[in-house]
Amino acid sequence: MAEQAISINGIHHIGMSVPDLERARDFYVDLLGFEEVNRVEWGGAAEVDAIMRLRGTSGRMMILRSANAFIEMFEFATPLPDRPEGERGVNQYGFTHLCLDVDDTDAAYARLLAAGMDFHCTPIGTAGVKAVYGRDPFGNVVELQQIIADGTMPRLPALA
Repeated sequence: MAEQAISINGIHHIGMSVPDLERARDFYVDLLGFEEVNRVEWGGAAEVDAIMRLRGTSGRMMILRSANAFIEMFEFATPLPDRPEGERGVNQYGFTHLCLDVDDTDAAYARLLAAGMDFHCTPIGTAGVKAVYGRDPFGNVVELQQIIADGTMPRLPALA
């Protein structure tokens, strides 16, 4: 007999580790328009170590909100993460990018380009979307996507 599927309400947040929480805030809040809704510091918490499967964790965490999801950002004081060399390719295993659904890809691209964001290319229209990948200050890939026609990419449900 098949087991019943897990009841999932939706995606709540994406988590990322960053080397500088203030610089992350400058980018995600000041440039992209997220709202900071929570910030905490931690250290010496066995339950946090257990959840993360790390030992001796300490640092700061901030939660940012957009219209329909959150980003949880960690700045670790301990243990310090390894510093990767070069950009992590989007073909590497694991989470590859954060996609932000925008009303006007060209306007968002122009604003972020003027602020110094590194983009892979200019916005491109394909498969019913106009999209572009860029890098946040830490090399994480952020996609700006505008749905321009019904087709391959489903639209987000309307907010209540």
